[in-house]
Amino acid sequence: MILVEKTGLVPGTLIQRYKRFLADVRLDDGRVVTAHTTNTGSMKTCWEPGDRVLLEPAVNPDRKLKFTWLTVERPGGWVGVETGMPNRVVAAAARKDVLPGLSGLHGVRTEVKYGAENSCIDVLALDGEGRQVFIEVKNTTLKEGDWALFPDAVTERGTKHLRELQAMVREGHRAAIALFVHRTDVDRFDAAREIDPVYATELDRAAETGVRILPLAVRLVTRREGDGLWSLGWEVPGLLPWVRRG
Repeated sequence: MILVEKTGLVPGTLIQRYKRFLADVRLDDGRVVTAHTTNTGSMKTCWEPGDRVLLEPAVNPDRKLKFTWLTVERPGGWVGVETGMPNRVVAAAARKDVLPGLSGLHGVRTEVKYGAENSCIDVLALDGEGRQVFIEVKNTTLKEGDWALFPDAVTERGTKHLRELQAMVREGHRAAIALFVHRTDVDRFDAAREIDPVYATELDRAAETGVRILPLAVRLVTRREGDGLWSLGWEVPGLLPWVRRG
């Protein structure tokens, strides 16, 4: 089931990504454009010069950067690099009651403030018994071998979110972290223990506390449209196994 779909996308070839927010792309008609990059992180293992990409044209004609970079084709498949999509797709899956690992959700809301550490939960829902279900979403793109790993850099903010989720469980609510594995060339998940051992330890502790760990197996569905344009859809057919490395 395609949960979110973008149409009218423009294909091109990546030249370079730089200054965190920018990527130069050569379109198929020969023009070179600079696209906005919403992923300001390291984007390790996500791209190389010469990769094929899909760009979304800006709706606002006055916007300085006329395109947003959505996805890139790596040797093993497509990788999603637009960081706003994971929250949107997970919320759509929860509303349709097709979110792997969490069934029977309703009353879905997004971006709700909560917790003692002044956090904002990505998705908040109710289960069949009326309990609140707090869902934190993490865009997961780092790859090593067959593993999808998170995070790709030290994340004190991510560790704080894990503490907040555990606090919600202790208060009698339900909580989950949805690791949105935004690429199709991996078959298992683990924390990036060498990159951020503090986060990895907190993830293990969260699981022991009762926070559901949901490595979502995301499928990116691409399709050629007319006039050289493409469409891109997001599906979440299941979960990847959490396999601890080392």
